[in-house]
Amino acid sequence: MAGNHIKFSADGKSGAGYIAIPESGSGPAVIVIQEWWGLVGHITEIVDRFAAAGFVALAPDLYHGQAASEPDEAKKLMMELELNRAGEEIVTAAKYLTSMKNTTSTHVGVVGFCMGGSLAIWSGTLSDRITATVGFYPGASWERHAPLWSAYNGKQAMIHCAQGDGTSAAPGIQEALSEINASGGKAVAFDYADTEHAFFNNDRPEVFNEVAAKLAWARTINFFAEQLSL
Repeated sequence: MAGNHIKFSADGKSGAGYIAIPESGSGPAVIVIQEWWGLVGHITEIVDRFAAAGFVALAPDLYHGQAASEPDEAKKLMMELELNRAGEEIVTAAKYLTSMKNTTSTHVGVVGFCMGGSLAIWSGTLSDRITATVGFYPGASWERHAPLWSAYNGKQAMIHCAQGDGTSAAPGIQEALSEINASGGKAVAFDYADTEHAFFNNDRPEVFNEVAAKLAWARTINFFAEQLSL
């Protein structure tokens, strides 16, 4: 079902984004984090798909109204993103979702793509409310994020890896897996053969892989259904 653009707030902090509610009127909460392009149609479509699957889904607009259609512009917006502010907005979104009468859990899942994949995995270190995270082809380095991996104790993470990015053998993926599992959390990664970065993005036919995208989506829905008690 189609969602709406909203402004949200919690504990004196605010943000804006796109939200969709399942037809039942309630469900577990999932935050969707944008790629480096911004809050574009591909991301709002994913929010709608989560609502159709039974989740209350919200994509915060981390670029505050800006979006890109060319890689150079997207890279500029990504490099200008203030990580501390982005993290604060993700946490505010989690607080807002858990305060809604439509949500059925006190915990939230976070999923992200590309740049958002890294932010999603990182978000598991930022709030006790965020207990399940999924990263689609996250970046290779955690230097900018400086995650406190010990905060993953008792939490769950899933990472979807493209062959073109070096699969789960890539150093950044290996770091996240080892650190999360060592913290007392549980992290798993899946490799998708014959895929390039952004293989889930059906707005980019040059890299979209329908078979891999369907499998990754099914795994993500099942993961959140189990972790958030759908």
